[in-house]
Amino acid sequence: MNRARLDDRLADLDTDGYLIDASQDDANQLYLSGFTGPDPFLTLYADGEIHVLVGGLEYGRAKKEANADTVERHADYDYEYGGREARNDMYARFVRDKGVQSVSMPPRGPVGTADALRDRGIGVTVDGDDRLGEVRAVKTDAEVDAIREAQRANEAAMRAAEELIAGADVAGDGDDAETGVLLRDGEPLTSERVTEEIEVTLLRRGCALDQTIVAGGAQAADPHDRGSGPLRANEAIIVDIFPRSKATKYNADMTRTFCVGEPSDRLREWYDLTERALDAALDAVEPGATGEDVHAAACEVYEDAGEPTFRTDPETETGFIHSTGHGVGLDVHESPRLASGGEELEPGHVITVEPGLYDPDVGGVRIEDIVVVTEDGYENFTEYPIEFVV
Repeated sequence: MNRARLDDRLADLDTDGYLIDASQDDANQLYLSGFTGPDPFLTLYADGEIHVLVGGLEYGRAKKEANADTVERHADYDYEYGGREARNDMYARFVRDKGVQSVSMPPRGPVGTADALRDRGIGVTVDGDDRLGEVRAVKTDAEVDAIREAQRANEAAMRAAEELIAGADVAGDGDDAETGVLLRDGEPLTSERVTEEIEVTLLRRGCALDQTIVAGGAQAADPHDRGSGPLRANEAIIVDIFPRSKATKYNADMTRTFCVGEPSDRLREWYDLTERALDAALDAVEPGATGEDVHAAACEVYEDAGEPTFRTDPETETGFIHSTGHGVGLDVHESPRLASGGEELEPGHVITVEPGLYDPDVGGVRIEDIVVVTEDGYENFTEYPIEFVV
């Protein structure tokens, strides 16, 4: 955590403190508290200090793990297994005990908690700016190293996926499988089989992911289609992996597009354009540039080639139909945005750069690297080669 940046960003709150009621699954909670509590707990920032309130079950671990100035348990407020009203009474006592009469809460904070505190005379204001998200967006050196480490695991998983795809045979007229289907050991190679290989590889390297994308053919034309069923030769196969380190909780993100056999001329053209769009966008990454500047650089490559983008046609369903990238950290999608209206880039921002083209009649192509903005440009964490036909 960047404690100095946190103190500075929260110093001008119009309230006495900042309160989060969430579990470790909420990135702001994990960042502020430093505690991996599986159930919701309270964290309060007030007067430059961080205070945590947990149940008795988590108290011992929280005292050792939490990045807090004080750690208290429910029993300290004569509560452990009471009803909801008694719990809310405890929350109000905890807040007042720190000299706080009003708090800010994140945009997605529980409405029930906010209303209960208001009913008990504590002012609650919604932090519409998501100040903690802004703080989290600028990474410390330790956070950058954690993301870089997750990226190394990511690349091992991508390598395993590519080897499985590249080593496949192609079904012909004499095979049981449909002609053109990729085969491994005589069986159709499916998106599910490649995903399994990715997940096993990540687990062996201390990472995990809930979902990944291995989508071929028309499925690849939907940027968030996870992919299913047999993969085929001569079609683009998008592999998008975004693992999270089990130890540090930081994410990585990378996409490559592969083809076994002979892609169509249109797919080859799209791949070359997308590689050029990636290079143009990367060239635009520097402190002081905006996410909109980076997005525009990618869009211009496509637009000059006559391909539609959301920038020229907000209603298009084909072409470049998403932003150029996003921040990565405790969330795999966080600030800043590389899109129209995207904010100014700062040293310490870790971002993806991921242009792509999509059309169900052609397929989909996407290439994604992950970089950190530096004082004079950027450092690319991504060491994985860019190669279409494998």
